Amino acid sequence: MNSIEDRIDKLKLSKNINKIFKENNLQIIKDIWVLNRKKLKELKLTDKEINEVIIALQLEGLDLNKRIYD
Repeated sequence: MNSIEDRIDKLKLSKNINKIFKENNLQIIKDIWVLNRKKLKELKLTDKEINEVIIALQLEGLDLNKRIYD
């Protein structure tokens, strides 16, 4: 079962993405799960980085539309 309360480190994202998330005080998966693509763009993530986040969330059974899949 996935947990939106786990730390973002569990997603194994690139160093630049982790740095941006830390600068914006985003520490748990739920912090980014509630964001949409536009909000991620506002954090200065590139399209490639946003896709990396989306795929990492999907591998955990989550998506940016706040859905959880088992």
